[in-house]
Amino acid sequence: MPTYPVKNSKTGETNELYMSMIDYDKWKKDNQDWEKDWSQGCAGFGEVGEWTDKLIQKNPGWNDVLRKASKMPGAKIKPFS
Repeated sequence: MPTYPVKNSKTGETNELYMSMIDYDKWKKDNQDWEKDWSQGCAGFGEVGEWTDKLIQKNPGWNDVLRKASKMPGAKIKPFS
């Protein structure tokens, strides 16, 4: 579930919301005094990118496991490129 750090523009109160993007959009419309708290930052460089690339870099032997599994009868698994 996504996390949304928010700040009340009138009172300065801060809060962290855990909800879907659709629910957050509705919440924003109902709570006009609250804004995204950008002082909490945004996605860092380690949090963005293709998950397959990160998986292979973190666990280099993972493709070997996938290759072996793909040779099993009826397997639909394919190694990452």
